[in-house]
Amino acid sequence: MAARTHWLFGDQLGPRFIDPRHGGPDRGAPLLMIEARSVLGRRRFHRAKAHLVLSAMRHRAAELGDRVRYVRADTYREGLRKALRKGERLTVHAPTSRAAAAFVAALDGVEVLPARGFLTSREDFRSWAQGREEHGLRLEDFYRRVRRSHTLLMDGADPAGGHWNLDHENREPPPRDRSRLPVPPPWRAKEDAIDEEVRRDLDRWEREGSVSFVGRDGPRRFPATRRQALAALRHFIEHRLPTFGAHEDAMLADDGVLSHSLLSSSLNLGLLDPAECVGRAELAWRSGSAPLNSVEGFVRQIAGWREFVWQLYWHFGPDYRHRNELGHRTPLPDWFLELDADAPDARCLSTVLAQVRDTGWTHHIPRLMVLGSRALQDGWDPAAVTDWFHHCFVDGYDWVMLPNVVGMSQYADGGAMTSKPYTSGGAYIHRMSDLCDGCAYRPSDRTGDRACPYTTGYWAFLHRHRDRFAHHPRMARAIHTLDRLTDLPEVLDLAARRGTAAP
Repeated sequence: MAARTHWLFGDQLGPRFIDPRHGGPDRGAPLLMIEARSVLGRRRFHRAKAHLVLSAMRHRAAELGDRVRYVRADTYREGLRKALRKGERLTVHAPTSRAAAAFVAALDGVEVLPARGFLTSREDFRSWAQGREEHGLRLEDFYRRVRRSHTLLMDGADPAGGHWNLDHENREPPPRDRSRLPVPPPWRAKEDAIDEEVRRDLDRWEREGSVSFVGRDGPRRFPATRRQALAALRHFIEHRLPTFGAHEDAMLADDGVLSHSLLSSSLNLGLLDPAECVGRAELAWRSGSAPLNSVEGFVRQIAGWREFVWQLYWHFGPDYRHRNELGHRTPLPDWFLELDADAPDARCLSTVLAQVRDTGWTHHIPRLMVLGSRALQDGWDPAAVTDWFHHCFVDGYDWVMLPNVVGMSQYADGGAMTSKPYTSGGAYIHRMSDLCDGCAYRPSDRTGDRACPYTTGYWAFLHRHRDRFAHHPRMARAIHTLDRLTDLPEVLDLAARRGTAAP
């Protein structure tokens, strides 16, 4: 019997997705890839993201040569009609979104293989989560389980160095005498003829009106091939991992990358496997070329948070995307939707919006404490915020952004995955960045013409949800502080007058 044709989605581009030793299709099985333009037409994606995904898919097809049928169509359904011969049957690794999984499940004669690209199975997570939901599913407990099961940064039964968590060493503010960290720049891609073709196609589709984008499509910054992704990983491990840990939560106006790896898009396209990333990082520590705090911080991001988010996406069920425990309904303002970095006077928000506009990326702290905090304080609709993060970031996928935004950023699940809302006044941004230098606002001011919108917004947010958090173990002290604010009426009035205008 002839081998079934194996369908590769656009985020299944690495070698493990076609390797029978790792649960892939039969050796030598014919392959199918479908470039469905309707995916880009459903929402306004960042132009750099559309470019990266199409470039990566077309590069992979070029590598696979005659083994793959690469079909361009309006929809996946049309692509299947074009590609498949009568009676031809498919295999496919489980897709990474609920919508794609439901589409595949409804097709006749498709064998769905286990998901690839992650360290833990959904069955293993269910076993761990059983009985824990009553008190909340927390990253720290799950992370320790992953470390043990994969013998990752372990010395026998104990964590390397004697501690599971080195966050206390990884929360340093940026150097006050530098505008950039003194580290080698990140790996950069070189475009080729495939990138030129992608850009021409995107330009034509925009002219025709079938797609519309936000953001800028400058030279491609992120890997589009397995070889490029491995080069980026090697460059990070050798040149940037040693300095990653201490300042991983810091922000600099002129250095949006600091020592971050920029590997998230490669992981989420399937070009890199998480096991090889954390394995190389651990080897760097054991060989003495990177300190433990940097390696543990990097391992935590991949083997901890990334795995946790992937599992929670499926575990929480389809209704999770509609959670809105704080009752936030305000639509996103146009200046935010359009990535208008010139609209805000707040330097932190303007700087971070410009980073997203120009690159489709910024690291986790600007996402959480500048962009997400603005949305939370102003009461923006969490579903709309989730969609914005999904389409504006090169590493954004449904499974990535749903738990990260609904749960971590907007606290719309009421604490199902985090123990408190992640928002703060301007003091945090001032401590962890140089973004308050030269700003029109003062981080310490909550009223007046120079009141920091994050400081004003923080107290207005607490007041709005006073009853909910009055007895919260991590929020009660801040709520009690409200009673000592003699200028609270002025704070609330200023927050109301500012509304959702660019601060």
